[in-house]
Amino acid sequence: MGEHRSAAEPRRRPRQGRWSRLTSSRCVPAVVISLIVAALAGLFVGAYGWAMANPVPHRIPVAVTGKSASGDRFVGALESALRTSLILHPYSDYGSALAAVDAQREFAILQRRPAGVEVDVASAAGASVARVLGQSAPDVGRALGISVQVRDIKPLPATDPQGLALFYIALGSTILGFVGAIQLGVHAQTLRPAERIATTVGYSVLGGLCICAMSDWVLGVVRLPFAQSWGICTLTMFTAGMIFTAFHTFLGRWALLPTWLLLVILGNPSSGGAVAWPLLPPVLGFLGRFLPPGASVSAQRNAIYFPHNQHIEPYVVLAVWCLVGMSVFLVGRARHPSARASAPATEPGAG
Repeated sequence: MGEHRSAAEPRRRPRQGRWSRLTSSRCVPAVVISLIVAALAGLFVGAYGWAMANPVPHRIPVAVTGKSASGDRFVGALESALRTSLILHPYSDYGSALAAVDAQREFAILQRRPAGVEVDVASAAGASVARVLGQSAPDVGRALGISVQVRDIKPLPATDPQGLALFYIALGSTILGFVGAIQLGVHAQTLRPAERIATTVGYSVLGGLCICAMSDWVLGVVRLPFAQSWGICTLTMFTAGMIFTAFHTFLGRWALLPTWLLLVILGNPSSGGAVAWPLLPPVLGFLGRFLPPGASVSAQRNAIYFPHNQHIEPYVVLAVWCLVGMSVFLVGRARHPSARASAPATEPGAG
């Protein structure tokens, strides 16, 4: 038996030596990073293409007033033309229906009248939904021989006719929020936990100010309720920074991967900024409400276009993500006090 072991031993050593040489090669980190970047590139294009390339309405909440046989025929034909289901909510009068649109419970108002149909859309609530309804309704009316009038009761400004300004504001706040945290990890590794959080707050305040000033004062793309929009941008940047910092506490140099997947690949396409949630795939439309980019877009939309019907949910979502990120960071540092908040962005496998 002893001779058998000694004969087998030399056979295992060369294999272990080859594997050790392979894994310790300076080319391994480059290969791993190349594969990861390639996979993320595919996921990035796939996520945005799935959500935005050809948005199809799924379930559009619509307020309905009045009664008429022609109106009922119009609704059925419109659903067929859109290949979707309109979620019809009857209202006793136009004022109640308009209040529901202001509260963003409905995306349009359909008034059924003996002489025809009136369709009121709200571009500020969702430009993509308003565009789909505004283009399809007249065609359906002509096919049925029914008079159809379309009116935009919540139009977007001429400087932002596609309603993309809020998407870009949220996108910039999100990406620059965690990029700032990455740079702190590379260039300010000796910061104590409280100092790191304070610095993250500082660049978030300044970054939010610059984003709002550029959007409003410099370019005039959209007129902002400046203080509130500045606060939303600041909270968004700080939240994104804390999310990266929390991931970095336990994943180190690989923290960018889950941050990018969560905030950019999943969060931004589902935010409702470029494509309103009724036109998104249902899973994205649902998840987007509870991710920081979607919460940021919703908070800005409410503040700018629906100032008298704002909702607390977007702020709660941002605050929860922010507090969770800070808690994970602080607890992780407390359990590992000798570990730095961030380590240099060295190559995977180096050392």
